Amino acid sequence: MQLDQVGPSAAGSNLILDHVGQVVLTLNPSGLSWKLAKDMENMYRFVVHGYQKSKIRRNLWVLTAYIFGHKDLKMCQTWVEQINACINMEVGRPKSLLVFIHPLSGKGNGRRIWETVAPIFSRAKVRTKVIVTQRAGHAFDLMKSTTDRELNSYDGVIAVGGDGFFNEILNGLLSSRHHAPYPPAPTEFMQSIGHGNHYPAQRRFNHSSSEGGSVHNPNDTANESPRQSEDRDPLLPSSEAILSESSNFRTEIGPCDTDQDSVFSIPHERFRLGIIPAGSTDAIVISTTGTRDPVTSALHIVLGKRRCLDIAQVVRWKATISSTDAPTVRYAASFAGYGFYGDVITESEKYRWMGPKRYDFAGTKVFMKHRSYEADVSFLEVKSAYPITKEDFPEIRTQRRRLLENPKKVVCSVNCPVCEETVRPASVLLNGVTTVSQVDGEDLKWLRSKGCFLSVGAAIISCRNERAPDGLVADAHLADGLMHLILIKDCPRTFYLWHLTQLTRKGSNPLNFEFVEHHKTTAFTFTSSSDESAWNLDGELLQARQLSAQVFRGLISLFAAGPEI
Repeated sequence: MQLDQVGPSAAGSNLILDHVGQVVLTLNPSGLSWKLAKDMENMYRFVVHGYQKSKIRRNLWVLTAYIFGHKDLKMCQTWVEQINACINMEVGRPKSLLVFIHPLSGKGNGRRIWETVAPIFSRAKVRTKVIVTQRAGHAFDLMKSTTDRELNSYDGVIAVGGDGFFNEILNGLLSSRHHAPYPPAPTEFMQSIGHGNHYPAQRRFNHSSSEGGSVHNPNDTANESPRQSEDRDPLLPSSEAILSESSNFRTEIGPCDTDQDSVFSIPHERFRLGIIPAGSTDAIVISTTGTRDPVTSALHIVLGKRRCLDIAQVVRWKATISSTDAPTVRYAASFAGYGFYGDVITESEKYRWMGPKRYDFAGTKVFMKHRSYEADVSFLEVKSAYPITKEDFPEIRTQRRRLLENPKKVVCSVNCPVCEETVRPASVLLNGVTTVSQVDGEDLKWLRSKGCFLSVGAAIISCRNERAPDGLVADAHLADGLMHLILIKDCPRTFYLWHLTQLTRKGSNPLNFEFVEHHKTTAFTFTSSSDESAWNLDGELLQARQLSAQVFRGLISLFAAGPEI
């Protein structure tokens, strides 16, 4: 122990000890000691739990606890009641959540990570029903079979896992509840799948909210659910305190204020999804909160943060050339990739015993093979990436002016004006059938790219992760109604390595190569010349030789505030 500037007058003095209060400090030959002053010993205390923003790591939120005391018990109770009343008036805080834990995510730490953050939910008086999944597709099946009445009793569903596990829950939620037409497509594509100039109209669903009610869904014909495994890597191979609870005096929170018998519709005004990161990559969490920290994500959830998130609908028309199955509908929240990305997922299945390291090993093997694929890709032209039509959005006009004046990328962040603009995406129709000639009265112009590709990817969000700090597309937004179609044409292996290396460097431009095509679009179609093709949807495998996709703007809401940039 080292003492600085201690004199005889310091012994036996009343001093203030940080985080403790008034103490009597004594220094004698046996050492330095202190005890609470008499006035402090008889005090009543209450604790206020909150958080502070880290001064070292941006976007990281750190738990804090503040202890207050007073001689008068009634005074403490009054303050606690006032604090709780203020908290209970806040709109958007969840009261009841359904939690799915993936025990094999990442390094198999799903349970341990939940045990770390569970006290945060308890202190915030958030009721949780926790389910540890037992098999592949367990969360998908439970989400799909859950009645509307039960879903309406929750404020949201939380996934303790990675991107692939979140995708499983997302598909379980949307598979029988999202009523939308198939993606638009050019005439030639629809003729190739045997439907002339129009898609077959999807049948309208008789949605039942009663116990045991059934929903007819064309997706059921394929009877596929995303596979549950150790979470897959979908991308690369290789302040001020906010009160959250006052202990001992907090009043009990009642049930959710909602009509539990009403039909659960998508999009939903109140219901949100959330993620506690426990995967191998956690690109969705990093892209929506700015960090890969379970405590920070838990705080975003209990404080009721909300961000809308674009979702891509992917329709597989044919798994192989000879397939005659009905179309299979799947959804993706971050990324859909073919070629290199699909091959890495396929190859990694052979080395499951290696854990997360198998992605590095599989990625290296796939890279060394340097295989290209012949394919035909068509996509809708987007004339204006961010159409601004409202005069009451000065922040949006300012953001767009910056885009024109400064070619630098405008990154999606907290209170992003681009995402908050409410222009309806052109590719979403509500009349039941998508035509090839027009969408919402606007003529469609299809562009086409045909040739040999090392990879075909569609990024719905930036897909940031620890290996790619800017993600696949640095200026991709969370809810702008656009996908970023990235076509990597056949090129020498060294050039492709250069492109992959650029992804790992912050501030670089991995799309600035002659062999890279980058298009912002709302819908695209894909046809492979080979018999079988493997696609990577948020880290989940989908065999699809022929597919179409479209993006739905802000289809779901996430417990997240967005990254601070």
